Amino acid sequence: MEWVWALVLLAALGSGRAERDCRVSSFRVKENFDKARFAGTWYAMAKKDPEGLFLQDNIVAEFSVDENGHMSATAKGRVRLLNNWDVCADMVGTFTDTEDPAKFKMKYWGVASFLQRGNDDHWIIDTDYDTFAVQYSCRLLNFDGTCADSYSFVFSRDPHGLPPDVQKLVRQRQEELCLSRQYRLIVHNGEQGGHRRGPPERSASRPGAHGA
Repeated sequence: MEWVWALVLLAALGSGRAERDCRVSSFRVKENFDKARFAGTWYAMAKKDPEGLFLQDNIVAEFSVDENGHMSATAKGRVRLLNNWDVCADMVGTFTDTEDPAKFKMKYWGVASFLQRGNDDHWIIDTDYDTFAVQYSCRLLNFDGTCADSYSFVFSRDPHGLPPDVQKLVRQRQEELCLSRQYRLIVHNGEQGGHRRGPPERSASRPGAHGA
């Protein structure tokens, strides 16, 4: 019987370890984040959506750092209005530094008035600067410190996706953010809108795009 109790104890310990801390304050970000290395073009491969109207697919972001070290970004993508009207839209963001180099306050707005605007936390969870980046923002906290309204992007330098070893790392980061299986794939088919279309087809999974 001793071995049975040993198994029960191991199972209980394993279950305790499996309980992830989903308080936003516990999330780790990229150490010694370098804005200059991060600058350039990034293609959104997957996204955890927030509440509100934001860019939906064909999302390409361009980050830049000026001579004073201030980071800004522009993003272009497709937005669907009234369920069947596709338009190309642009968003602009400016970043304010904090004590942590990977945590910013991002003031953003859409060039078109129908897009969301705000001033959110913008965290770089992880990046190798040359291949991938995982971004996270919590817009509203619950009383227990978990997030009530968040969004997150998986970015790639390559519009065709991420290599398998990086995909595995990205899935791990998604789990650490307590967002496993909450991402949707971002289509990159060159369509920027300006026309009506029928119901969207589910896109086939491609390398580097996670719905995990």
